[in-house]
Amino acid sequence: MAPNITSAPTGVLFEDDPSIGVDGPQGGKPRVVDTYVPQACDQNYKRRIVWRNVAIFLYLHAAAIWGAYLMFTSAKWLTIVWAFLMYQAGGLGITAGAHRLWAHKSYKANVPLRLLLTLFNTIAFQNHVIEWSRDHRVHHKYTETDADPHNLNRGVFFAHVGWLLCRKHPDVILKGKGIDISDLEKDPILAFQKKYYLILMPIFCFLLPTLLPMYMWGETLSNAWFVSTMFRYVFTLNMTWLVNSAAHKWGNRPYDQSIAPSENIGVSIGALGEGWHNYHHVFPWDYKAAELGNYRANFTTGFIDFMARIGWAYDLKTVPAAMVQTRVERTGDGSHEVWGWDDKDLSKQDRDLAQIVNKKVM
Repeated sequence: MAPNITSAPTGVLFEDDPSIGVDGPQGGKPRVVDTYVPQACDQNYKRRIVWRNVAIFLYLHAAAIWGAYLMFTSAKWLTIVWAFLMYQAGGLGITAGAHRLWAHKSYKANVPLRLLLTLFNTIAFQNHVIEWSRDHRVHHKYTETDADPHNLNRGVFFAHVGWLLCRKHPDVILKGKGIDISDLEKDPILAFQKKYYLILMPIFCFLLPTLLPMYMWGETLSNAWFVSTMFRYVFTLNMTWLVNSAAHKWGNRPYDQSIAPSENIGVSIGALGEGWHNYHHVFPWDYKAAELGNYRANFTTGFIDFMARIGWAYDLKTVPAAMVQTRVERTGDGSHEVWGWDDKDLSKQDRDLAQIVNKKVM
């Protein structure tokens, strides 16, 4: 039976107000709250395809394939380097910016860094920060349900790109309205980006990446457009989408085996450190989005740490090792390396050669 997403809310709570209490009868203001719980996947729901989006993404991917060919046949090395740098910048605008800074508030940034990340995010063209972060908060709150914008239960293709080719499920819209984004709307930098997005985005995502190679080192229009703009843009999109698809489908789950998000090193490499996804969904407030204490396959963490060293990033939140270990032992799938002597990967040879001093005599 299809869920009744048009029914009236069924729960009533009361606004918190220290001066009047929170129990309602003492004067609390009643607040109607939706208590509808989304299904994992309503099989009766019929998707409504947006054919305009289908046509646009077909062109983008065809252009990107042609750009990949030109990259190996006629594009100048400076153009290829430029495309790579733009991919890194746009990627950081998503990972360090929209994701870790604004969606999860896992660290804080001063004005120069917020400006830089907003610029990088505009280069990426995956919607302005406020909308991206709202959708991501919905994703975390309702993961793998019909309220999840890229619900994996509708298939890997849907989770990857299909969700952008059809109308949003009504649950996504319903639950999205209940997500608090007031903190984002109060940020004047994000408000400016949202207000002028349709002007800023074409300039920084398409025009400048094309024009600069042409006028700075004499690249052809064709190479500049298809390599540094089309290939770079579509590559960045797909690296981001892999977090929603591959990193929710393939990999181990050392922190919580009951959820779909997984540890996927391939996605981490392409998405600048966002593929350690089982950890991230268990501890979404960790600025590293991973347990790793180094920068292996986590370029974003290195970027944030560098910004912290120069004073642009601060209040970096992370998870203590004891909390991680407790969670691993309680809900993990057993694939995590257990710390110390009980490590299941400790070889018999190493165990036999280990020196044990002051051994207790039975």
